[in-house]
Amino acid sequence: MSRTKTSLLAALALVSGTSAAALVSAPAGVAAAAPCTVDYKVQNQWDTGFTTAVTITNNGSAKSGWTLKWSYAGNQRVSNGWNAKVSQSGSSVTAANESYNGTLPTGGSASFGFQASYSGSNAVPATFTLDGVTCNVDGGPTDPGPTDPGPTDPGPTDPGPGGPKAANPYVGAKVYVNPEWSAKAAAEPGGSRISDQPTAVWLDRIAAIGGVNGGMGLRAHLDEALKQKGSGELVVQLVIYDLPGRDCAALASNGELGPNDLDKYKSQYIDPITSILSDAKYAGLRIATVIEPDSLPNLVTNAGGTNTTTDACVTMKSNGNYEKGVSYALDKLGALANVYNYIDAGHHGWLGWDSNLGPSVQEFYKVATTNGASVGDVAGFIVNTANYSPVKEPNFKVTDTVNGQTVRQAKWLDWNQYGDEQSFALGLRDKLVAAGFDSGLGMLIDTSRNGWGGSARPTGPGPMTSVDDYVNGGRIDRRLHAGNWCNQSGAGIGQRPTAAPATGVDAYVWVKPPGESDGNSAAVPNDEGKGFDRMCDPTYGGNARNGNNPTGALPNAPLAGHWFPAQFQQLMQNAYPPLS
Repeated sequence: MSRTKTSLLAALALVSGTSAAALVSAPAGVAAAAPCTVDYKVQNQWDTGFTTAVTITNNGSAKSGWTLKWSYAGNQRVSNGWNAKVSQSGSSVTAANESYNGTLPTGGSASFGFQASYSGSNAVPATFTLDGVTCNVDGGPTDPGPTDPGPTDPGPTDPGPGGPKAANPYVGAKVYVNPEWSAKAAAEPGGSRISDQPTAVWLDRIAAIGGVNGGMGLRAHLDEALKQKGSGELVVQLVIYDLPGRDCAALASNGELGPNDLDKYKSQYIDPITSILSDAKYAGLRIATVIEPDSLPNLVTNAGGTNTTTDACVTMKSNGNYEKGVSYALDKLGALANVYNYIDAGHHGWLGWDSNLGPSVQEFYKVATTNGASVGDVAGFIVNTANYSPVKEPNFKVTDTVNGQTVRQAKWLDWNQYGDEQSFALGLRDKLVAAGFDSGLGMLIDTSRNGWGGSARPTGPGPMTSVDDYVNGGRIDRRLHAGNWCNQSGAGIGQRPTAAPATGVDAYVWVKPPGESDGNSAAVPNDEGKGFDRMCDPTYGGNARNGNNPTGALPNAPLAGHWFPAQFQQLMQNAYPPLS
């Protein structure tokens, strides 16, 4: 996969499911005489936190804006919300409408949600006021009914067919451990230290749906996931990766479908996947899908007008089959109540310049609102898929200056607005929401190979002799160029998979299973449609996509997706945090 500046992108309207504001009936047991009703449901609760869905219904005069207030009896603290501006002062919480859901006609409703922390008990607030008027009175208080959770009952977390999706599918859930990858990892010396970590399942060709060469197919993985799930929640991560003309700017990860095979992509790839995921036996699983790595960013940066343009990317932009394919996948998969779609959004070293980021946001919004798709089909976006960019660069910020010069002038940054993945992910998220995506949008960051530990890891900032010395001496990303993407020498395993590590970030995930090659370092005949990309050749001097720098690729690498023991050993050796 090619990921460079110029060659190389929700959590949903979670309560409403498909739109920013939901219309729902008043809660059972509330008399119509109440001027307003509030349905407060704890959707998911764990030892230190919880998520809640709130629906307000206005039974009085129509409103053009609204503010809901309540107070907690305990130590609950709201950390983030969606579909409302939620703030807290002491025990008092205020939720005000967003611009798109302020209108509340008589009998109309609006829904929002939030995540909070707590310790001890988590009692439901006793009183709610809507614009100063007490709700749930004059007709009696809300009757919780059999499905409303009490103070310590989190209520059902399985969305069920047509039910609300979790604010963040990773919170309160285990994540599926692929037994095939786990066995390969455990068989390596020292591999048992990470073989129990969850990794994504890549559906990178039609045959992978049924299983290749006796391996597990999609149903086999889902059946195994049910066993791992037990009585709790579990997320299964699937990479949807077989577009027509796949990966138009790289050869190592080209696919089986030709540029015009859109109908085949729909009928033989997306439709069978959707059919399997629709099976009622899998309704209790949370399915997080990574939608088509590299595809849409390539349309922005490699499809015309630059020295990194490729004929293949020009073709895919011209025929529209990337856009139509992604829209189709979003529409079909997003219609399933337990599926959470995350669109691939490249990484900061590809799209981090405003000249790339703005057009990328426009492209993402176009694809999410055409050909049957809607923003409600998008749970969020993922950055750094199968790449090596660190979550954070601890030793410099893009706002730093050296001798009066901004460090953005350093050759490594090349005027990039971002220096690491988390700042890029959150900056991108803000722009996506401003463009019309849901305010509860969640971001994922692939941390499988971006740790950059080991003896080469800097322990502090570089010298202040120049912007280049300062950045190069302090950056933990030890690649020769931020555009280098294939089997990078010196890389290490990064942060372990973690739910909700930061506000706006749904999870750190291992989408690229450590030890699986990015591409072959020399030509290898194969029946998988994968070519030989010189960016995987350690002897190649580079091209315009990586600033004409050496590739930094490891030697003797097999085809993309195949097991690469030497890389796996190096990733463990350079893990950060270190492996114990």
